[in-house]
Amino acid sequence: MAMFVKQISVSLDNTPGTFLNVSDCLGAEGINIRAISVADTSDISTVRFVPDDPQKTITVLKSKGYSVKETDVVAVEIPDHPGALQAVLKPLKEAEINVLYLYPYLGRGESGQPIVI
Repeated sequence: MAMFVKQISVSLDNTPGTFLNVSDCLGAEGINIRAISVADTSDISTVRFVPDDPQKTITVLKSKGYSVKETDVVAVEIPDHPGALQAVLKPLKEAEINVLYLYPYLGRGESGQPIVI
């Protein structure tokens, strides 16, 4: 099963506690992060995540001065066995769709299988 979900991205200074501030803002508003990926350079970290309430997340982060980007991404259930990721990657290759990043969803789909973003 595949579905589109909203991913939120923020670029943060790569210093201790910076992402904690974002997490505090979201937690105080009752926003739950369901999937997350952090990629860093020496100066900046890009945090990509799927929250349970994307619109509220955008509003909260913008009100705190963060620059926020919203992107549609695909959430796909994959069987939990060796080689199962091929079932997702092969059709993407055939459709000439490039995978820019991939990260796990914190939970399981309706069938009980893992989900990747």
